[in-house]
Amino acid sequence: MSAISRTGWLLSGLLFSGVAAAQTTACRHPDFPQEVRCGVVQQPLNPAQPSGQRIDIHYVVLPSQDKNKLPDAVFLLAGGPGQSAIQLAGAGNGMLSRLNKRRDLVFVDQRGTGKSASLQCPELEKDDFNGDDDTMYQRMEQCRTRLQKLPHGQLDQYITSIAVNDLEAVRRQQGYGQINLVGVSYGTRVGLEYLRQFPSQVRRLVLDGVVPPDMRLPAEDTAVALDGVFAFCEQDKACKQAYPDVRAQWNRLLQSPPQKVSLQHPRTGQMQTVTITPSSVIGMVQRTLYVPAQTAMLPFAISRAAHGDFLPLVTMSGGGNLPGAASMSFGMHYAVWCSEALQRPAPKNDGSVFLQNAEENYQRICKNWPRAKVPEAFYSVPPAPVPVLLLSGGIDPVTPTRHGDAVAKALGAKTVHISVQHAGHGMLMNACIRDVNYRFIHAKDEKEALAVNQRCVKQIPRPMAWMPVQAKSEVQP
Repeated sequence: MSAISRTGWLLSGLLFSGVAAAQTTACRHPDFPQEVRCGVVQQPLNPAQPSGQRIDIHYVVLPSQDKNKLPDAVFLLAGGPGQSAIQLAGAGNGMLSRLNKRRDLVFVDQRGTGKSASLQCPELEKDDFNGDDDTMYQRMEQCRTRLQKLPHGQLDQYITSIAVNDLEAVRRQQGYGQINLVGVSYGTRVGLEYLRQFPSQVRRLVLDGVVPPDMRLPAEDTAVALDGVFAFCEQDKACKQAYPDVRAQWNRLLQSPPQKVSLQHPRTGQMQTVTITPSSVIGMVQRTLYVPAQTAMLPFAISRAAHGDFLPLVTMSGGGNLPGAASMSFGMHYAVWCSEALQRPAPKNDGSVFLQNAEENYQRICKNWPRAKVPEAFYSVPPAPVPVLLLSGGIDPVTPTRHGDAVAKALGAKTVHISVQHAGHGMLMNACIRDVNYRFIHAKDEKEALAVNQRCVKQIPRPMAWMPVQAKSEVQP
């Protein structure tokens, strides 16, 4: 986007403000003390049938109150797939609050999530954390059957390439010109697809934890992340002494038969008897690897699990097979993933139990799931016509640096890729990265954006392995 004079920005902002106010109503959001603006745009469920069933796409605008308001709003694209952007608005504002001083922040519930033709699965929200695989599959089948009976239950109409048309409808309804997109995790795939379909409407694009459109399953790199934990422990004197056979203990856990154990529920405090399977252990370890600080406890948690105590691992991972079911739309998750991922060839598996487990789970769930025909162009990444900022964590178990490198290469010269070697999933949680993000979006022109100041970015060490405090046998003088 060419540089715009301050007068031009101001005039555009004043024009935009009247349009926005006319299309939204004042409303309340639990994460904000002030009023926000709520809007709805109607979209065809099936774009090929514009006069057919329609769905409501809900969004929230957190307006800028600055008298010199700028017209290029910032849209936060939620992850999952299956997260509600409106439910994440408080956290999103925490990451983007500096930008909100002069720009609107917009949170759109992607179709199938939140208030937008929800495909939630309350069958998965039962108050337990049962690791029984068959129970989970049965509940998913119950959910799929129920969803298909809904007025908006055409489950092959929720893929990313259709959903970005809803974003474009919100942009038009609000009277925005070019917009800035900040995609997190799966939201990066949404951002890439919006850029592919509507390149002239994008001013800046930020991708945090890059999910390439041709990624099959989010488990291709998890084994590498766990191997890094083991390798560090084997090289660190204190960790090796405390957990000398943690890798062997992990392998034994994978060979263990399903076992019933009594656990104190990490949220309710109630004792429950649950079934722990190798599949549920794999899932819990994968979730723990998302946060580097928690990986520091993995040697301890795996060691305890190998001795029959699964509580540390269950607690660290959030508990259960599917934690946070109430905040995730699993119907939308599988509507997207069964179509977009399983249409691609399976990657070669060099023995990763995470990849094997993911393949088996998705194949079993997706067996009866309606699948859309995904446009082949969706899997491509054309050169970017505008500046793009990519953010990667080197020990991220699902979107590590290699994905950012591949997408940066495809996007071409107008990209900036920042990778922190020992960071995990979600770089915008870091104050320095938030500052870089602000400067990148706020830059007055492309040249300034691509030369964004990164001096605060520092490489960080891997977290040291956690060890329990040992009680002293005698009082020291």
